Amino acid sequence: MTEATPETLTRENAYLKTRVAQLQSDVADLSAEIDRLRQERERLHGRREARAPNPLGSGQ
Repeated sequence: MTEATPETLTRENAYLKTRVAQLQSDVADLSAEIDRLRQERERLHGRREARAPNPLGSGQ
């Protein structure tokens, strides 16, 4: 393996900082998507409970 020069280390450090920023942004985007899907699920679940029971269902 070749010796790491200051230039190589500086370039690698800059790349890693950029990559960390990208990954943090991805995590934030995924967290927002999880929240959106959770709200959608709760909305749909609430709508299902609000409907009249199915007379052919097995809950009688």
